[in-house]
Amino acid sequence: MRWLKWILAGLLIVAGVVAISLYGLLRASLPLYQGSVQVAVSDPVSIQRDAQGYAQIHAGNRPDAAYALGFVHAQERFFQMDLLRRNAAGELAALFGKRALSADLQLRQHRFRYRAEQALAQLSLEQLQLLTAYSRGVNDGLQSLTVRPFEYMILRAQPELWREEDSLLTIYSMYLDLQSSLGKDELAMAALAEAIPADWMAFLQQYASEYHAAIDGSNKAAVPMPESLYPDVLKAIKTACLDCTIKDSVDIGSNNFAVGGALTLHGSAMLADDMHLGIRVPGTWFKTQLNWSSGSGEHKVTGLSLPGAPAIVVGSNGHIAWGFTNSTADWHDVIRLQLDDSKSQYKTPAGWQDFDGYEEIIEVKGQPATVIRVKETIWGPVMTGAATQNHSYALRWVGYDIQANNMELVRLEQATTVQQAMAIAPLAGIPAQNLLVADKSGQLGWTIMGPIPEHTLQNWDKPQDWSQPQNQWHGYLTAEQYPNVVNPPEHRLWSANARVVGGDYYALLGNGGYDLGARNWQIKQRLFAKEQFNEQDLHAIQLDHQALMLAPWQQLLLHHLDDDFVQQHQLHAYQTAVFESSDYAAIDAVGYTLVRAFRQKTLELLFAPLSSYLEQRGLRSWDLKYPLATAGWAMIQQQRPDTLPEAFDSWSVLFEQAILQSQAELTQRYGPLSQQNWGRLNQARILHPLASAIPWLGERLNMPSSDLAGDSHMPRVQRPGFGQSQRMVVAPGHEKYGILTIPTGQSGHPLSPFYRADHDFWLQEQPLPFLPGPVKYSLQLLPKH
Repeated sequence: MRWLKWILAGLLIVAGVVAISLYGLLRASLPLYQGSVQVAVSDPVSIQRDAQGYAQIHAGNRPDAAYALGFVHAQERFFQMDLLRRNAAGELAALFGKRALSADLQLRQHRFRYRAEQALAQLSLEQLQLLTAYSRGVNDGLQSLTVRPFEYMILRAQPELWREEDSLLTIYSMYLDLQSSLGKDELAMAALAEAIPADWMAFLQQYASEYHAAIDGSNKAAVPMPESLYPDVLKAIKTACLDCTIKDSVDIGSNNFAVGGALTLHGSAMLADDMHLGIRVPGTWFKTQLNWSSGSGEHKVTGLSLPGAPAIVVGSNGHIAWGFTNSTADWHDVIRLQLDDSKSQYKTPAGWQDFDGYEEIIEVKGQPATVIRVKETIWGPVMTGAATQNHSYALRWVGYDIQANNMELVRLEQATTVQQAMAIAPLAGIPAQNLLVADKSGQLGWTIMGPIPEHTLQNWDKPQDWSQPQNQWHGYLTAEQYPNVVNPPEHRLWSANARVVGGDYYALLGNGGYDLGARNWQIKQRLFAKEQFNEQDLHAIQLDHQALMLAPWQQLLLHHLDDDFVQQHQLHAYQTAVFESSDYAAIDAVGYTLVRAFRQKTLELLFAPLSSYLEQRGLRSWDLKYPLATAGWAMIQQQRPDTLPEAFDSWSVLFEQAILQSQAELTQRYGPLSQQNWGRLNQARILHPLASAIPWLGERLNMPSSDLAGDSHMPRVQRPGFGQSQRMVVAPGHEKYGILTIPTGQSGHPLSPFYRADHDFWLQEQPLPFLPGPVKYSLQLLPKH
């Protein structure tokens, strides 16, 4: 026993020494917050932080400001930056090993490392200087840490230095995030169209006319249900689908809306912007204010930067405020290739052409490199995957062209009017976004920022044969051709990933998978409910989680909860909850959970044969361009016998099964009805990518698993790991009244005081100021002599 006590004591001492050593290493990798350091700047630069870690940079010129921003980004977020460039380049396996190889195999088909190098060579001298200064700042900031960032200690790896083209790779990573369907939508549309008549295809794939809220006032009439019988292939399931969920909302989205100066007390236009992305630790955005001098005077721009790039992405410069939502328009096309007998050549308008081949070497940590050969056409790479087994296809995507990527976005920092900002939009190389601009004089404007291809296609929604001359892209639209809406008479603009405009403008943009539109419609209702707005009013719209879209589904559910059915299945408490608490996606609302689950299950049962059909072809109903809910609701209203799936004897049986199955699934997963409140189902999962790799302590890297209000079809978009990646409200010239909150914190270092700094404010709906607060930390970057 004496020896056992000595052994245990020794083990405790060793464990304590190890813990202290690890803590010491972790502390040694903390960023520099105070003092001074000599670096490669031309004049002294000040980096100040407030109590939340909001960074203010004061520099004598813009390149020095870019250098300082790179320095700060590297110290606080280098691992995040590294993941962005590796994701775009398909270089994850070099850091994570074999587990990331499958991702790299998919990503390498885009050859974005090569394309970034090509884009870099096309930049103006001014833009190249900015990237060079930023890259130097990143590398100096990284090397000035006493030890490498803690993530690399866990992975037993060394961080690689930042290169200028890596900043362009961060933009390509956003392309992959924001334009992610990459042809599956057209393959799914084609597969469905092959199986059913054209009139049923038009009915199933249509806009939700009841939610039209385009800013130009245009509408699209509902497509009536065909008089012909419902196709047999959509009535019977031959093989049960593994995933019967249907497309219901756009997972990569955003809200932005603005009011003109006529509707504000101070006369400046006012903008609200909340971009919806996957939320993780650290968050996507970094709160930044840049101050610098130039020949034209003093400049100040405040807002959000993206670690990896030297620009303010959204924000205000005192003259204009700008924000984005994902455009969700049509930015790629699938080409059905015509092959010769040997399948070594494909047909083009100019004749038969050999495929190009490129060897890509994928480094894999701890294993030999994997070598693949990417096969390309003059339009883009040859597509691979289960959905392409019967035919050969190539992908034509904006992301492959030189126009896709540049640093023109930086020019927004010095624009002073709506008109100047909108003139920059056609030049910017970013994934095409709905740009809303508000200026100090009270003006408003909308346009698309990013390249818009000029199409000539027989059908935008299905693969086409591009060996025919009528199917081509003819370069990109000029600035004069860009769609825009400026100073509408209602003094209001909005966008939320649904159709924004119609008519000739829609013919330029097409549909890349627009959202159902309920969220966009609800924002419009809120904007027209008042005639005067302040910052808190627009922030309240961002937080709006009323379930307007579910109201008819609540009535349908209550209608089928008749006395006999309720009594037979003991659904009295269920019925009461539906009646009392389904109006809002609130944390304590059980009724919202029940109606939502009933709606999902009803649509799932109704379209299970369709889902099964597509799944057998390597696709999902989720891949279709239009949500099926619009057609589904029309079918439910008419309840024609021929549109009822063969699995059910009547529509009443389908609805009853939707009630019972959805409730059984909720009970199995969450317990009795009293525990099925929406917040419990919608708990935050805001995770650090390495948390699962650290036993016992990894969970401390994550944000708390708090209950969340909000959902998909309302302004407050909030799901466990996806939602409002920031909330911003600002009127240019009146920034002191503005709002800016992010979900996590400024720093990616768990010992930093800024690691969780914004999280509780974001969670509790408490707005933080748009401008940085009083200076708490100050770091001076001094020129080397």
